[in-house]
Amino acid sequence: MQKKVNRRADHEGPQRTAFEKNRKRILARDSVCAICGRPVDKSLPQHDPMAPQIDHIIPISKGGHPSDIDNLCLVHACCNKAKSDKVYLSDKENKAVSNQNLPWSVDWFAVGK
Repeated sequence: MQKKVNRRADHEGPQRTAFEKNRKRILARDSVCAICGRPVDKSLPQHDPMAPQIDHIIPISKGGHPSDIDNLCLVHACCNKAKSDKVYLSDKENKAVSNQNLPWSVDWFAVGK
């Protein structure tokens, strides 16, 4: 008896093509992790914890779109793993916010001083 495997929409089918297209756009456009705010070295191999990955801001499991460029962002692999499928909420409006609105863990303005 074979087990039925549920594949995510961004892993196969028409959404896969759109995801790959937007993935390439984000890799070309962005250079900073949307979660921690540190630079992302795009030359690192896939298994490196600091390797670039594309994260779904609103996880697919929570109703996020699998391939919409507005729901995707550049992150480090370790940051993506730590975030997992969490959705961050705004204290003021009690609604989901994007990773870009999260406070960065590194104050780059203070680093140069």
